[in-house]
Amino acid sequence: MIPRRRFILISAAALALAGPSRAAPVHRWQGIALGAKATIRLSHPQAEAVTARAAAEIARLEDIFSLYRAGSALSVLNRQGHLDSPPFELLECLTIAGRVRDVSQGRFDPTVQPLWQAHAVAASAGRAITRAERDRALAVTGWDGVQVAPDRITLRPGMALTLNGIAQGYIADRVAALLGAEGLTDILIDTGELRALGGHPQGGDWPVRLADAGAAVPLRDGALATSAPRGTVLDDAGRVGHILDPVTGQPAPPRWRSVTVGAASAALADGLSTAACLMPTRASILAMTGRIPQARLVRIVT
Repeated sequence: MIPRRRFILISAAALALAGPSRAAPVHRWQGIALGAKATIRLSHPQAEAVTARAAAEIARLEDIFSLYRAGSALSVLNRQGHLDSPPFELLECLTIAGRVRDVSQGRFDPTVQPLWQAHAVAASAGRAITRAERDRALAVTGWDGVQVAPDRITLRPGMALTLNGIAQGYIADRVAALLGAEGLTDILIDTGELRALGGHPQGGDWPVRLADAGAAVPLRDGALATSAPRGTVLDDAGRVGHILDPVTGQPAPPRWRSVTVGAASAALADGLSTAACLMPTRASILAMTGRIPQARLVRIVT
């Protein structure tokens, strides 16, 4: 897998704010969340202790959502085809994923993991996926094969899930919930998707710069996520993007360079921006975001 622009499409802009400020300098923690660079910005006298707690929460959630940790809840579910007593966070994230799947009319579908694996194996061999390989993967793709109950998650035989199109945003939301429960505010969490808790410590909104568009977007008490059909590619030629169509089995066509969506939660923004990459028109993206309260299309770059 060859990373390109996926995780740098949104970044907090280091813009100087006019006028003097009595606020403490903004502390910046940097780490990793699900393989992406993560940062937390806040102004607090105990900033290092606060961000250490947030980092521990990120690590805990990776043990639920990572596809690269054999013992994670998601990896166990994919390997066994079922998971008893699933963690609450996995249940909640799947519930959100199901909602995005519905409003996107099936374009967002976490059951594309077998398709992703088939494309990745073919790309590593220097070739395109065959029709037979694609058909086999499509045969075990489909949200109707996922059964979610509080005490057990079950997959149809041969299925596997990926939450890479929503879990980074969900992790940002959980960190925001953790810190918000402590009474903290004016924090910007970036796990590849952005979640603002309050505004900038020195006043005003967080100024967020979109790498593909240049203009700053104000962010306060909400989330932004950007997806790009070829933000991460599986092949050396850069033609096989990581966002896959659950109907055709093919990568999203590069009709959009990137799509940025805002929402109340980073999980929703993340899932909606991923689905938007598979939408055929701007109008269809607007129709999708219109089905979620407070969701909005922020920018499309063609």
